[in-house]
Amino acid sequence: MSNIKGLRQRKSDQEKALRALLNKAKAEDRVFTEAEETEYQAGLDGLKATVLQLAHEDELQAIERGTPVADAENATGMSAKTGGFASLGQQLQAVAKHALSHGSIMDPRLMAANGLSEAIPSDGGFLVQKDFSAELIQRIYDLGEVAKRVRKIPISGTSNGIKINAIDEDSRVDGSRWGGVLAYWVNEAANFTKSKPKFRQIELQTNKLIALCYATDELMEDAVALQAVIQEAFSEEMTFKTENAIINGTGSGQPLGILNAGATLQIAKDSGDSGATVDAQDLINMYSRMWPRSRASAAWLINIDVEPKLYNLTLGSGSGVILSDLSRIYVPPGNNNNAYGMILGKPVIPVEYCATLGTPGDIILADLSQYLLIDKGAPKQDYSIHVQFLTDEGVYRFVYRVDGQPSWKKPLTPFQGSNTLSPFITLATRS
Repeated sequence: MSNIKGLRQRKSDQEKALRALLNKAKAEDRVFTEAEETEYQAGLDGLKATVLQLAHEDELQAIERGTPVADAENATGMSAKTGGFASLGQQLQAVAKHALSHGSIMDPRLMAANGLSEAIPSDGGFLVQKDFSAELIQRIYDLGEVAKRVRKIPISGTSNGIKINAIDEDSRVDGSRWGGVLAYWVNEAANFTKSKPKFRQIELQTNKLIALCYATDELMEDAVALQAVIQEAFSEEMTFKTENAIINGTGSGQPLGILNAGATLQIAKDSGDSGATVDAQDLINMYSRMWPRSRASAAWLINIDVEPKLYNLTLGSGSGVILSDLSRIYVPPGNNNNAYGMILGKPVIPVEYCATLGTPGDIILADLSQYLLIDKGAPKQDYSIHVQFLTDEGVYRFVYRVDGQPSWKKPLTPFQGSNTLSPFITLATRS
């Protein structure tokens, strides 16, 4: 370990000496003298030799530690299953080594972001190995109760977006179904009326979601610990930001969230509401505006402050009400082994992204299968030693390309009745 620290100090001193030469010539607005050019080239050669020696020392110490990797690594550090890295930790180390060597050390297993393994694209960075990428992205969807319920559409690595043809249907009245299809009863020899469906395009363009993870030099030397920290930090933070955008996103440089979408219905509070609360009639009114086809897969998303208001809600009022499971609006968690509470038979999921009690978005009834989410698959990773140079920390940067929006553009007018319907329902302000 002391040898590595000595090499790092030597590397730092050499970099400072080279920078001093460059700055001196720049400050005097001139090119190098012949002596300075010779000194600079000698210093640069020495720096490259130090970087290479440091990389070899890192590799030797890793072998000496003998850190086990689940029967997937052969003597070269390759995965027997994929022919690539045996673990995400090893790939992270290889990316850092490439950055530390200023590009002179290139592990052939690294996949550049432009799809080539021999060259680095102008914006830098490497794609996370496919099997590790799948695991990272899957953790996002597994960890998030919101993300796991949306309709996910993967796009290819060469594409930054997608256009989806959709039926342009905002009404179910005659002549509007499927955007303009009409069937009709006719008498013999009557004239026919033509009709046709109407289509619209939903366009999604990936946005950049960036996460930074600081890693000490000591952590960098332990591939297993490095992998554990990166996976947890990356997955949890990306999950949080993606899910928050699904609910609250503005649609500008990020996904369009449910609360800002044109299709979302906001239901007026019940006249009996007093202050920031939720009553039984509010929930019934919300449920009655849910598109019937969405009810089977709908769920309630709530701010945790809403939960205490739900426990005593029952159907009806007065002395004639019999308090039984059939009369309860809300059934607490644990009943019939349910992990979540239930409102009108639909799960109630507390999430951080819902607004505070009494404001729109504190309780949302949503069929998240009607929300489209695209991602580009493999995130891109970069490593820098410069951000936290004085504290012996390196920084990993992950870039995840993602976008999303509801598949509906506006609420639906039913065939009969005046109240519009939607797969996304919220409750108006109560104060």
